[in-house]
Amino acid sequence: MTLLAVERMKLLTTRSPWWCAIVCIALTGAFTALMVGNAPDAFPATVAMTQYSYTMGLAVIMVLGALAVTTEYRFNTIRTTFQAAPNRTAVLLAKATVVAILALIIGEITAFASWGVSLLLAPDADLALDSAADVINVVGVGAVYALSAVMAVAVGLLVRHSAGAISLLLIYVFAAEGLVMVIPEIGDDIYEWLPFNVAHKFLTGDGESSGGDVGFVAQTLSTSPLSPGWALVYFAAVAAVLLFAAIVVTNKRDA
Repeated sequence: MTLLAVERMKLLTTRSPWWCAIVCIALTGAFTALMVGNAPDAFPATVAMTQYSYTMGLAVIMVLGALAVTTEYRFNTIRTTFQAAPNRTAVLLAKATVVAILALIIGEITAFASWGVSLLLAPDADLALDSAADVINVVGVGAVYALSAVMAVAVGLLVRHSAGAISLLLIYVFAAEGLVMVIPEIGDDIYEWLPFNVAHKFLTGDGESSGGDVGFVAQTLSTSPLSPGWALVYFAAVAAVLLFAAIVVTNKRDA
C-alpha cells in the first residue's frame, strides 16, 4: 500500500499526466464530433461511431505510460527509488498499477465524453447502450487504455529513453501492425493475433454496435478469430508477459 501511495504521488505531482488526460479527452472528443457531426444520412451515427476515434486517445495514453518510467531515468530519480525500496519488482508492479488505474479512469471519461458529445450532435440517432455489445464498445475503452498503459510502462523500462520508447510505441500501434498484412501469404494470419488488432475485437466484436451497417464498418473491424471476452484475456496476457520481461531485465541491470 505504501508503494502504491508513493507511486501515486510521484505520478500525480508532475504535469505530464494532467496534460495527457486533457489532450486525450479533447483530441478524441474533437475527432468524434467531426465524424458524428458529418455522418451522412445513409450511414447515421451509431454507438460504434462514437468510439471510432479511441485510437487517438490511445496514443496519448501510451505516451503517458512511457513518460511515467523514462522521466525517472532521465532525472535519475529511479536510482533513489530503488535505494529506498530495494525490492524492484514490488516497485515496478506498484508503478504499473498506478499508471493502469489512471489510464482506466481517463479511458472511461474519454469514452463517455465522446458518447455524450455524440448524443448532443445526433439526438435522433440510435445511440442508446441497450445491448452488451454497445456497453462493451463504450465501457471497454477504459480497459484497453489501462492494459495499453501497462505495455507502455514495460517498453519504457526496456528502452529507458523517452523519445525512443514513445517512437517505438507509436510506430508499432499506427504502422507496424498494419504493415504486417502486406507480407505475402502469411501476413493476414499473423495480423489476426497481433495485440491491438485483438484489442479492437474486444471493443467492436463482429460489428454488433454498428447498428447493422456492417458493410460500412467492415474495414474497421478486427480480423481476430477470438470472441470479445477471450480477446480481452489475450490482450491482458500480452501486457502481463511484456511487463514480466521488463521487470526481469530491470532487475538484472544497473539502475
